[in-house]
Amino acid sequence: MFDQNAIFALIPLSPFMLAGFAIWARLKGKQIAAQTTLGAEKAAQYAAHTERLEQRMRVLERIVTDKGMDTADQIEALRTAQLPDPRHDQVQGDAR
Repeated sequence: MFDQNAIFALIPLSPFMLAGFAIWARLKGKQIAAQTTLGAEKAAQYAAHTERLEQRMRVLERIVTDKGMDTADQIEALRTAQLPDPRHDQVQGDAR
């Protein structure tokens, strides 16, 4: 399978391979930490944006609700008001 000479040739290289692996693992860890930080910052930005949108929706709901009640009151006032019949005015206008 392996030649003993090949194994003995790899032994002096093992510290370099271990150092290379340690450096790679450290860089990978820093990359993961940076991605985590970036993800947390984006999540905070999205949360703040969502909060602003919710506040705007509350204001819009309040405006619509308040205006809706005023509009409903105005409609009811028009329903209960005695409006002259436009056909009746035309007949009187023609008779004059």
